[in-house]
Amino acid sequence: MAENTASSAGRHVVVSQFGETPMDALAHHLSLEPQARPDRSTLAADDVIINVRSAAVGWVDLLMSSGQYQHMASPPYTPGLEYSGEVAWVGQAAREQWTVGDRVMADGLLTGPRSHGRHRQYGGFASWAVAPAKALHRLPEAWTYDQGANFFGNYETAWHCLVARGQLQAGETVLIHGASGSTGLAAVHVAKILGATVIATGRSPAKLAEVKAAGADHVIATAAPDGSVARFRDEVRALTQDGAGGPGVDVVYDGVGGAISLESLRCVRFGARFLLVGWASTPFVARGKGARGAPNANQLPTNLMMMKGLDVLGCPTAITTRMQPSVRKQRLGQLLQWVKEGRLRPHSGPAYPLDAYAEAMRAKWTSRFVGGCVLHPNG
Repeated sequence: MAENTASSAGRHVVVSQFGETPMDALAHHLSLEPQARPDRSTLAADDVIINVRSAAVGWVDLLMSSGQYQHMASPPYTPGLEYSGEVAWVGQAAREQWTVGDRVMADGLLTGPRSHGRHRQYGGFASWAVAPAKALHRLPEAWTYDQGANFFGNYETAWHCLVARGQLQAGETVLIHGASGSTGLAAVHVAKILGATVIATGRSPAKLAEVKAAGADHVIATAAPDGSVARFRDEVRALTQDGAGGPGVDVVYDGVGGAISLESLRCVRFGARFLLVGWASTPFVARGKGARGAPNANQLPTNLMMMKGLDVLGCPTAITTRMQPSVRKQRLGQLLQWVKEGRLRPHSGPAYPLDAYAEAMRAKWTSRFVGGCVLHPNG
């Protein structure tokens, strides 16, 4: 069967142009518009039409809408880097691989706004998406569509940072910042599978309780009463008295940046690895609307790096994958094996209908939920 002939009426969110900030883009340059079913005559032989069931609301989607990301799709486009759904039509060249009705999840590095080919306009905030057959994976039978939309970006980032770059080993201790976020929570899961001890941080004690329930060994709230970053060195050192190199952690997973990074340099053992994952606390490192040139808000003191014998490692997962495509084979192989063994099940968060996309994106921007949330474009 090559096509599902269900109703062609649909809707999609459209970014018409970049904003100054994500909230400016959301207020003035994003809209919900009617969407016709993609015209098969314009598609390639290896294309697949997906009836989208769930789309992750991602931090990158928000940054991209204001040009605050290193790679942007050209407006107009539909956001939604990662999504899952049902196959609705299959091009001739892909019919040995996929059939109508198959449950699939889309690889956001090979299709959608963060990809580099002809599918950049087709994000998951839509009734319909188009992807090349190679960008689709079968949704594990036991997973929901929401879980499928929260797999690739979160867990590939965690694996690349902790394993490929950080060389995290069983028995070591890792300090994970931003642990209640999507990639931070995935890092907690991956670190525990690897056999490490996890110290997780975040600003909300309530959300940290959820992170601890998800597997973190220890949690530390980093918000001071005045809203600044509290000192947490002594708490970390108290939890890590034993081990070569003195008290402190072996690895820091830093997706937050700013003051968190500075305090973290005082929490490491000699010879530790410091993983630069992102800078959620200082996101505006560009001038908005895709312009470059703003000063970088993140600076680390070299004296502490020197005295701690620290390895500071940049961990740009998407850029590394584009520059060195071969790195994905081992990464995806290991992650999918853990999925097969039942050791890895993504967290998905609350679901919103498509017409509440603005509220869902605001919830993600303000970190309202552990791990974020999803959109259900088709109910």
